[in-house]
Amino acid sequence: KGGWRMMGLELVALALGMRHGVDPDHLAAVDGLSRVRPSPYVGLLFALGHGAVVTLLAFPAAALLQRVPWEAFHLPSLLLLLVAGLNLYRLLKPAPARPTPLPVLNPFLLGILFGLGFETASQLSALALAAAISPLKLGLLFTLGMALVDGVDGFLASRLQALSPDSARAERASRLLGWVVVALSLLLAAAELLAWDLEAYAFPLGLALFGLLVGLRVYALRPA
Repeated sequence: KGGWRMMGLELVALALGMRHGVDPDHLAAVDGLSRVRPSPYVGLLFALGHGAVVTLLAFPAAALLQRVPWEAFHLPSLLLLLVAGLNLYRLLKPAPARPTPLPVLNPFLLGILFGLGFETASQLSALALAAAISPLKLGLLFTLGMALVDGVDGFLASRLQALSPDSARAERASRLLGWVVVALSLLLAAAELLAWDLEAYAFPLGLALFGLLVGLRVYALRPA
């Protein structure tokens, strides 16, 4: 009976990681970063960085780190504004895809900063499991769930960018995704800065963005 209960808790930790990966701020950051720093591993590295923070916070020794008022620094909002600005610049002044030199746009580092700044319901629920599951196991399962979603999202977004130079259809799809990323990033940044509660809309917004990306990828691959 204890083994089944433990397995159930582990599945909950995995599911919470997947749910967290669908948060619109994650997808906006991953999709936006894929446009300015194309790589099929953007989403995976972002999830690993974010998961490293969640794993650390699950350990009792990290209680002091949890007391730091990270929200006062508005890290996620500033990063989302940066992602929106870079994507807007790329949309208004198209250029061949090339790595962006800004160190803060390293996807692993970006994931860490998001992990410190945002505390969504799914992340807090996962941390609450730390009393029942070992912190390391909790962190690994939560990170795996995020990696499954954000990794696929980053791969699809980067492949869409790779197609755009050789396909007018893919270029249109890429630009549409870029405008959606800009709009969503600005909305989420404003919500955090103005203390708007969008938690009830987070899951449908994330699913809609992920569905749009899949649809645009299919559209880009169709014969002209």
